[in-house]
Amino acid sequence: MSFIPRNPAYIFYERLLKSRILAGTPVEHVAIIQDGNRRYAREKGISRFMGHSLGADTTEKVLDWCLEMGVKHITLYAFSTENFNRGETEKSYLFELIKNKFVDLRNSKKIHSGGVRIRAIGRVEMLPQDLQDEISRAEGATRDYETMYLNVALAYGGQRELVDAARSLARQVSQGTIRAAEVDESLIASHLYPQNGVSVPKVDLIIRTGGDYRTSNFLPWQANGNECAAYFCAPYWPEFRKIDFLRAIRTAQTRGSGQQA
Repeated sequence: MSFIPRNPAYIFYERLLKSRILAGTPVEHVAIIQDGNRRYAREKGISRFMGHSLGADTTEKVLDWCLEMGVKHITLYAFSTENFNRGETEKSYLFELIKNKFVDLRNSKKIHSGGVRIRAIGRVEMLPQDLQDEISRAEGATRDYETMYLNVALAYGGQRELVDAARSLARQVSQGTIRAAEVDESLIASHLYPQNGVSVPKVDLIIRTGGDYRTSNFLPWQANGNECAAYFCAPYWPEFRKIDFLRAIRTAQTRGSGQQA
């Protein structure tokens, strides 16, 4: 592949945004809806499988950017409960791709040196067993890290998360472990995914690529009821650039302040 020089104006703008972000209020939890892999592939005349693969490459870059910018939590919408309706061939490819990425993460020096804890959130038991096994290995290898949390939403649906939390709480009330009067916002939050560790905190920023203006049942409890910002942008996920990411972070920092990114 030939080297394509970067536009000096973009380089300057990236540096400017980065300096402003680092001087501002930290954005601790970024949630991303990685949309547009298939549409990107269709427009480029390549297979949808290649679109997913290129999207996975973008995800790796975004993890680097999050580490660079001091993001504490990043939650990626990788596979929704609705995605189970896709064709068997595409699902098999996606499961294999995701499994291989978990292998890469588990063996990544950057993950270990950066202190990144990997976690899957969602109905993981619905996934193929070999993928479940690899998720478990990656989670185990990074269990003691606390610098950054990488939360991968798999077989995830926001409404289902709330239902599972309600069932867990109802079961404990019926067993007498807790009293109904004790159920409040913090107790509900502690029963959201994952239910066996530090729960996913409130979201500071949701990013959605691909041009759609909706959050698609993603982290409804964590994103609502607080000062969560939403950044919708046109580039498909394989096209998402660092400058897009920085603009999203800066938008979250300056919401309500009247400043411009």
